[in-house]
Amino acid sequence: MLEIHNLTKTYYLNTKTAERTDEGAMPETPTVLPTLDDISLQVKRGEFVSILGPSGCGKTTLFNLISGLEKPDRGAILLEGKDITGERGHVSYMLQKDLLFPWRTILENCILGMEIQGIPRKKAREKARTLLAEFNLAAYEDRYPHVLSGGMRQRAAFLRTMLANKEILLLDEPFGALDAYTKSEMHEWLMSIWSKYHPTILFITHDIEEALFLSDRIYVLSACPAKVKYSLTVALPRPRKRHVLVSEEFIQLKKLLLQILFE
Repeated sequence: MLEIHNLTKTYYLNTKTAERTDEGAMPETPTVLPTLDDISLQVKRGEFVSILGPSGCGKTTLFNLISGLEKPDRGAILLEGKDITGERGHVSYMLQKDLLFPWRTILENCILGMEIQGIPRKKAREKARTLLAEFNLAAYEDRYPHVLSGGMRQRAAFLRTMLANKEILLLDEPFGALDAYTKSEMHEWLMSIWSKYHPTILFITHDIEEALFLSDRIYVLSACPAKVKYSLTVALPRPRKRHVLVSEEFIQLKKLLLQILFE
């Protein structure tokens, strides 16, 4: 289980250079940007939990803290009871941009995380090939990213994230740049993969329908500095298909989240 306790983060912006600076090297007249304010949440093993909030509220900062890319000013991050605050290497982190290397084939991109971990290339390639077909990418393993559609590139990026074999997957608006039709297809595809393998997923979005369709639970954040405004358990039955989007229960949950977000 991932536990986040009382995370607080403030940035200090150098008004002359518009660059963030470390607290120990603040400019004479910094702009103080409180970003996270006493954030606490939990993600159980095998859960799909979404972080829902307005753009710019600090959702990505939260992921940067969980992944160890940054350190909080206050608070703690625990994984299976162990304090991992400020440590890297415990989670896989997928951004909105697929970040596939254009000079590597799809197969070579998918095994990148395993290579970094020191897994022999032959073994890494064999492991990736066992999943390429399930990700609808088997016919493209020797192709380069530029020939793939946006949805296919995101599937490749997600496979790379899964193959890194970390306990938590952090997905930061991975479908935000896709058109509505492709996004809907990706939602159902992701649910099929999650239902089979049950990875623990923490998912950032500002899309209410996306959060409701995918999640077991949703944490709603306020505008910056972000606080947890509400926690919702999504009791919609699984597996979920597109028709749930027009069900009365789904619509009522959407109304509730809209009210909470804009109150």
